[in-house]
Amino acid sequence: MGILLILIVGGVLGWLASIVMRTDAQQGILLNVIVGIVGAAIAGFLLTPFLGGAPITSGAFDIRSLLVSFLGAIVLLAVVNLVRRGAVR
Repeated sequence: MGILLILIVGGVLGWLASIVMRTDAQQGILLNVIVGIVGAAIAGFLLTPFLGGAPITSGAFDIRSLLVSFLGAIVLLAVVNLVRRGAVR
């Protein structure tokens, strides 16, 4: 059940990040959700422990872990845009 919840939250964070980055129509929802899940997981593993919280991958859904995962999804979307188009947006 934990993995399913992480995928749903990561997908929602990826979708919200794609709206912030204005890429929700160009890349398609599937790529945005996948990038959001991966970005949220990477940021959760790397940044949240440094900030004194639990990563989102451990099932901790506090505001700190959600914000870090959201920022990770935005950064990964920017990297994907840079590779695909040559511009962040």
